[in-house]
Amino acid sequence: MSVRTKVQTLLDEAGTSFASEAGITLANKPSPLYRLAVLSVLLSTRIKAGIAVDAARELAQWNSPQKMFDATWQQRVDALGRAHYRRYDESTSTALGEGAELLLDQYHGDLRKLRAKSGGDPEELRELLMDLPRLGPVGADIFCREAQLVWPELRPYFDGKALSGAKKLGLPSDPDKLADLVEGHDLARFAAALVRSTLDRNLASAVR
Repeated sequence: MSVRTKVQTLLDEAGTSFASEAGITLANKPSPLYRLAVLSVLLSTRIKAGIAVDAARELAQWNSPQKMFDATWQQRVDALGRAHYRRYDESTSTALGEGAELLLDQYHGDLRKLRAKSGGDPEELRELLMDLPRLGPVGADIFCREAQLVWPELRPYFDGKALSGAKKLGLPSDPDKLADLVEGHDLARFAAALVRSTLDRNLASAVR
């Protein structure tokens, strides 16, 4: 199987971004960007990706920092519980409330202002994201990996998990060489598919 065929097969089989799976139509607008940040927090814990995605769907009713802040701690816990986001539900509810407050205080609830503060520097953007409670390096990578769809300055963004998937499939491990294999608008899908290949042995076998 040629590299191009392998990449196309990967996109066809697993080229759904995690944001799309969570019902987020990503755009450079406050609400979808905030929902992506919430999803990134949820995916940061040691929990199955599918459960985190389900939890993001349950939390979708609070699609802005103001709405998340106004929700009660128990309402957030209950929403997480409905998605079986166990063990982390209480601490995550607290983190989401505190994160919403931080975004309101520092960025008027608009992550585009955080982007502006970074001055187009991906590393600075990543550092600013990590000010959010429970959004550590893993969560910041998830956010940037998905947000490259609408924030071109992040491209190409392949985090450690995506690069691990590339290596597993016999694809280049250099981000720029990987980026040459797809169109710019497909980079987020491609990165997500590479991550999925590290989670699904059957997928990796089919692509190889």
